[in-house]
Amino acid sequence: MVSKKGKAAQKANTEILRRTLSLMIVCGILAFIVLGVHLYKIQIRDHDYYEQRAIEQQLRETTINASRGTIYDRNMKILAMSASVETVFISPAELRMYNEDPEFISRGLSEILGVDYDSLMKKWEDTHSWYKTVAVKIEKDLADEVRAFKNEHNIKSIHLEVDTKRYYPYSSLAAHIIGFVGTDNTGLYGIEAGYEDLLKGTSGRIIRATTSNGTDMLYTKFENYIDAKDGNNAILTIDANIQYYLEKHLQQAIDDYAIRNGGMGIVMKIKTGEILAMATLENFDLNNYQEISEEAKERLKGLTGDEYLKGLAQAQINQWRNRAISDTYEPGSTFKIFTLAIALEEGLVNDNSTFFCGGTIDVIGRDTPIHCWKYGGHGSQNLAEAVQHSCNVAFVNIGLKIGAETFYEYMEALGFFDKTEIDLIGEGSSLWWDRGIFTNPKNLSQLAAASFGQTFNITPLQLITAVSAVANDGKLMRPYVVSKVVDSDGNVIKANEPKVVRQVISEETSRKVCEILETVVDGGASTGRNAYVAGYRIGGKTATSEKVGQGADDDYIVSFVGIAPTDDPEIAVLILLDSPDPSTGIYISGGIMAAPAVGRVFADVLTYLGVKTVYKDEELATINVTVPNVKNMGVEEAKAELQKDKNFTVRVVGNGDTVTDQVPAANATVTKGTEVIIYAGEPKPNVMVTVPNLYGKTYVQAKSALEAAGLYIRTAGVAASTTSDTIVVSAQSITQGSEVPFGTVVEVTLFESDTSLMETRG
Repeated sequence: MVSKKGKAAQKANTEILRRTLSLMIVCGILAFIVLGVHLYKIQIRDHDYYEQRAIEQQLRETTINASRGTIYDRNMKILAMSASVETVFISPAELRMYNEDPEFISRGLSEILGVDYDSLMKKWEDTHSWYKTVAVKIEKDLADEVRAFKNEHNIKSIHLEVDTKRYYPYSSLAAHIIGFVGTDNTGLYGIEAGYEDLLKGTSGRIIRATTSNGTDMLYTKFENYIDAKDGNNAILTIDANIQYYLEKHLQQAIDDYAIRNGGMGIVMKIKTGEILAMATLENFDLNNYQEISEEAKERLKGLTGDEYLKGLAQAQINQWRNRAISDTYEPGSTFKIFTLAIALEEGLVNDNSTFFCGGTIDVIGRDTPIHCWKYGGHGSQNLAEAVQHSCNVAFVNIGLKIGAETFYEYMEALGFFDKTEIDLIGEGSSLWWDRGIFTNPKNLSQLAAASFGQTFNITPLQLITAVSAVANDGKLMRPYVVSKVVDSDGNVIKANEPKVVRQVISEETSRKVCEILETVVDGGASTGRNAYVAGYRIGGKTATSEKVGQGADDDYIVSFVGIAPTDDPEIAVLILLDSPDPSTGIYISGGIMAAPAVGRVFADVLTYLGVKTVYKDEELATINVTVPNVKNMGVEEAKAELQKDKNFTVRVVGNGDTVTDQVPAANATVTKGTEVIIYAGEPKPNVMVTVPNLYGKTYVQAKSALEAAGLYIRTAGVAASTTSDTIVVSAQSITQGSEVPFGTVVEVTLFESDTSLMETRG
């Protein structure tokens, strides 16, 4: 029997136990509540956060760079392509994990890659980083050296990943059209930038499961591979061969006439608006686009610090700018084409119209008269002669006949107030008079000046687009440089088709303008004679535009725009030369300087395109012909082959029966009537001869000088003449004083040197 004291103690213990259990239950409930709250926070409220942290800790991701699309010319020649390279990076976290030697690794990488040792050592200091770039886009040979170094010493903290690099096989060809990409393969200029979204592709990824220290998880083979999608390919309207011809002859003109601010040129397919070639010189190498020209480097000499960096940046921007579409200029006399077309379309002039030029003309709103470029004037002239003479006075009269309102409306129709909407970035806008000012009846000075291309600015692209419209039965086309964009299977993603913007003039007016423009090139006393090419029908117009407010009084842009063939226009060519150096003594004129360059472009392009030549009788005597291969023929057979079609005369050296050598060499191009020397047993002289100075000589004089030196002649430019004293050599393909092998062919450019035919401004 339990005593009262025992019962009391037992009751007390029971109470304590009950309370303890109650407290434990309460604490347990509270603990579960706290745990539940934390679990709620972790599993529900912050689920996404912790899931992302787990993924970041357990997964490693490697980027697979997409290959950028290829850029082709219209004949599928590769102009821009991507090739595989590799990027080297190091992992300080793995260096710490595997206890590797940073000094040894840095020395090795520095020797192989040429990177700075100290900068490499600093990269190791961020011990939690898994990725520090050492070198980007290295070629295979260097990548193989790094890989061999890594494998030889079992280095786990060095990694290489596949990357792509942009290559431009033709270096500077069409640089301002193609553009370039930055180090991250993003397009920065030209087609590369304008078509970035279609060319860039989509990068892929490799995702794998790892432990917290970055090693692969045991017993787990998780890897997700997301393939990269390569970019689409762009096929341009550009023809690499025509681009080469344009750049070649543009550069030749720049060299011949000491052009101080470079030049611009465009070749357009008249009926479609396709750009076949476009150039801005000075050029630059797309593979090394940050390198500036020697001339630009010279201008930066003496600058230091921020001034040098600013100067360098500006020099780079200047060389990258596609001036053919971005810059504006005062067009001068090339603009007379449109004044002529408007007047013909409106029935205000015809073949029987006559104009008198006494050298000046008074205009309402001007205190001083407008002068013709020819002092003393051109006298009486018909419409075609006024165009041939590029007479300012005649065109002011024509402009006044048209009237300001009508003239302004045609300017709008020809596209001079709007951008052409070419598919290139950076297109500039024209600078024109406000309509109210231009059409003020109390001041006709703007209309008068505009009629011969002064007091406003347009882009070269606007000019050639409008000229092409005048030649294209009056249809204004939208210019473009990308024909289509296709994927890797050839499916068309985007296509640009010829687009007629509007009809500006009639087909009849178009044909008449082309007919008159042909007389500017083929006429007797015309400013455009130097664009003439034997066998082809070419029309065009010269211009010599003063850079008002931009430079000295003797600072000009000389230009020529041409179309061919005039009976069925296919190609338009525009060349502008910015600031010829007057110290050369060469007469500054579009007819002297730009017209021959356009003629040479036409000669190459029309031949390349297979346009049939039709020669006049007087041209047949001095056209260029190709020397046949007569080596190993019998002497009599060789003589018969060479004298066929009366292309060559023949001189035999030696008494053998078989031809052992010949001069000029087989397939050389020379003028018709050239004497070919065939060697029959006698050796051809193996000597060097000196090229004479041919500048200013007539064709006959130049031919004689070359023959006396043991050299041969080929002509370009105005048709060779055996009688004219004013058709002379303006340039030669091999510099005077050069030593060349006996029998070398020298090309001479002939031009009309009669400066009384060449405008000085207009």
